[in-house]
Amino acid sequence: HNEYYELGIQRMNRTLKTFKIDEEQLNVLKSKNFNGKILIITEPWCGDASATVPAVSKFFEGHNDVRIFYRDSDTSLIDQFLTNGTQSIPKILILNEDFSLKNVWGPRPQYGTELLKKFKENPESYPREEFYNDLQVYYAKNKGKDAIQEILELL
Repeated sequence: HNEYYELGIQRMNRTLKTFKIDEEQLNVLKSKNFNGKILIITEPWCGDASATVPAVSKFFEGHNDVRIFYRDSDTSLIDQFLTNGTQSIPKILILNEDFSLKNVWGPRPQYGTELLKKFKENPESYPREEFYNDLQVYYAKNKGKDAIQEILELL
């Protein structure tokens, strides 16, 4: 895991450095009057997580209580939020003020899910390396904006 861990930390720092809060998205957040909490299940070595988690946590910080929960420290939590039977991360739990579950987002934005689907349906014509590369390029350009947009819609 170690090299992934290092890479993940580097990616997270890059995401944080280049992340700018989008004013329109901020206005949407304010208009929602959402006083709940954001609980993020993640791991530093996860590629999908390092691309979206820093942006999401930075966006909600100062407005909502944001907590990070490391998946592998206690898997009983992620086991309640499996993706097609797998412990995919990140999973972002949107909690009401009383900690009841309002909604769940993750592990990746719609665009990433579509790329994954394309790869799974046809790995011969769309090989893994190409899929990973396309996903990374998308994440680098998008800087968490789609993830935040999708989460805002779930509030």
